[in-house]
Amino acid sequence: MGIYRDEGCQPPRLQLTSRPFIMLPLFIVTCSIALYAQSALAWGTLGHQTVGYIAQEFLAPKALAFVQSSLGSTYDKSLGPAAPWADSVKYESAYRWSAPLHFVDAEDSPLSGSCFVQEQRDCGDEDCILTAIANYTTRVARTSLSATQRQQALKFLDHFLGDIGQPLHVEAYEVGGNDISAKCSGDSTNLHAASDTGMVEKNIDDNHGGSVTTYAADLVAEIKSGSYKSLTSDWLSCTSITEPVSTRSSEAHSVEDDVKRLLSRGEDETAASITPLQCPLVWAQESNAFCCSVVFSYTSGEDLCTSSYYTKAVPVIDLQLAKQGYRLAAWLNVIFDGSTNLS
Repeated sequence: MGIYRDEGCQPPRLQLTSRPFIMLPLFIVTCSIALYAQSALAWGTLGHQTVGYIAQEFLAPKALAFVQSSLGSTYDKSLGPAAPWADSVKYESAYRWSAPLHFVDAEDSPLSGSCFVQEQRDCGDEDCILTAIANYTTRVARTSLSATQRQQALKFLDHFLGDIGQPLHVEAYEVGGNDISAKCSGDSTNLHAASDTGMVEKNIDDNHGGSVTTYAADLVAEIKSGSYKSLTSDWLSCTSITEPVSTRSSEAHSVEDDVKRLLSRGEDETAASITPLQCPLVWAQESNAFCCSVVFSYTSGEDLCTSSYYTKAVPVIDLQLAKQGYRLAAWLNVIFDGSTNLS
């Protein structure tokens, strides 16, 4: 793994059963207490809410019933308001262990045109977003856990399936863009913040009435009857020529394959929790590819939110948010209804 983004050093995989992530044996690490000044909040609050609101529109009956009862009035019974929760708590002492779960550091070379996420190289024996998605998938489905534990698992899934669609959360270069100075609408910031927050806010203000719910509704319309409609079947297919584990078959995979295979392991949580699934890996690879084609294609000194860079980046942002909202719904539908219920 690369550098932990703005969270300092974390002891990998502590054996603490009270934590909702299954860890391997304790080993002691020492590190500086210095933290990064810049935050790494994939998509920011508005982007994450957009993913959640989109997913809410495509939930099957049982998945919808679970989401509404689990989240309750605190989150207006919706994945939208609940989606930013994982970012809001990762700075609290009780949740600092969750910081590395928000990303996977692809040790590739985007400036040289080489972009790729490799499971063993970039996650390996450490905790990352790939293992986190597998872990919380098993936990949200486990009826033996408390309502609070299952709600927490749901909120982590709500968030991480958004994170994995953000190109700079699947990229190690310059700490996922956090160490690259940038300008957005005249304000000094960094590339990561401009990409996941500044441009999202400007897009919503300029093109969607300044409303995140309107933005989500507009993307839902594109999925149901617009430019994205013909793409949705591919969004749920996870065919990959680079199987992360040699024992996996070379056959095509889907969201249903991934989730059902994981849940069939039953109570063997240790095995299930630390084994990344193929679909999230493929989705991370898709996101990472934009690091070569769009994300690092800026000109030094240009304002990323008022230049041609913004014009090129916004369609990618729209696409990734729409994809991940749709995929989140499909993921939850398989868990609770047995199929994606999406055609």
